[in-house]
Amino acid sequence: MEAAEQSHRSYSNRKNELQAFDDTKAGVKGLVDAGVKKIPDIFIHPPDVFENNSGDKCKDFCIPVIDLEGLDKDQESHQEIVNKVRCASETFGVFQVVNHGIPVNVLEEMLHGVRRFFEQDTEVKKEFYTRDSTRKVVYYSNFYLFSAPAADWRDTLYCVMAPPPQPEELPAPCRDIQIEFSEQVMKLGITLFGLLSEALGLDINHLEDMECAKGLELFCHCYPPCPQPELTLGTTKHTDFHFLTVLLQDQIGGLQILHQDHWIDVPPLPGTLIVNIGDLLQLLTNDRFKSVEHRVVANKIGLRVSVACFFSTGLMPSPKLYGPIKELVSDDNPPKYRETTAQEYLSYSYSKGLDGESRLLHFRLK
Repeated sequence: MEAAEQSHRSYSNRKNELQAFDDTKAGVKGLVDAGVKKIPDIFIHPPDVFENNSGDKCKDFCIPVIDLEGLDKDQESHQEIVNKVRCASETFGVFQVVNHGIPVNVLEEMLHGVRRFFEQDTEVKKEFYTRDSTRKVVYYSNFYLFSAPAADWRDTLYCVMAPPPQPEELPAPCRDIQIEFSEQVMKLGITLFGLLSEALGLDINHLEDMECAKGLELFCHCYPPCPQPELTLGTTKHTDFHFLTVLLQDQIGGLQILHQDHWIDVPPLPGTLIVNIGDLLQLLTNDRFKSVEHRVVANKIGLRVSVACFFSTGLMPSPKLYGPIKELVSDDNPPKYRETTAQEYLSYSYSKGLDGESRLLHFRLK
């Protein structure tokens, strides 16, 4: 009985601490700005999450870098790129692209815009702070704050960019560049889904025709410097539950992918974008392409920013069903997943939270 009461008090105290943190609407950056020297207990992760860090034997693993410059050069160059996309999607579930068509000045200004938003006074940012997931523009710290085992050292500005919002709905410090950057990413998305379609042996427009490139959400993340980075994470281990992610990160680094049970660093390369396969694309390809587990480690160096662009139609009410693509299944390779709508998958993902288990298991056929 005494142990149960102690557990209840501990849960109650934690809940109160979480609520007090959320009520400040200042996020993790607010703690840093206030001069915190020791991270609050709500951010401390269990020791086992820091195991399996990449060792010497993993130094040979390099995240594939694919140069898109030769796409329209000739058929041989085009096919070589398709082959590289196929190999990376089947093996790593992630690759980096260079010569992707988005000017470097646009990438840099997008990162500057994110910094400008988060460096505003808290009173100004509070206008956007909410946990209402139906809003198109939201500023918050930790989407799963009240359900995750430990909070992450991260704040986020979330914006739905396709269908496009009204410009005045977007924060002024990054409004213009968000619109321009999103338009460029949408064009790149068409190219990437075309390459992925060809990599599967399908018509180049197959995934686009399935509306995989129709919706776009921007998650602009801010990772303030952490006084005790060995005790917490910037982002907990997870997979992305959308079709595809295009990630822009600054030069501080911290992104890692889980490969062969070891965490591998994804070092920042100037001008590159990182492409992650998402859960729904793994479902569509019947496990041929892999939705990669990844995380972000905390750092002492400085304020890190990144922009994760999720191609998703989960916020668009639609009866459209997604299941393993019929051209990819056979008697020898039967469907491994039941059909689902993007909205159902999104709703399940939100309700499940980050508990360390793949969301895809819920949709797997017995």
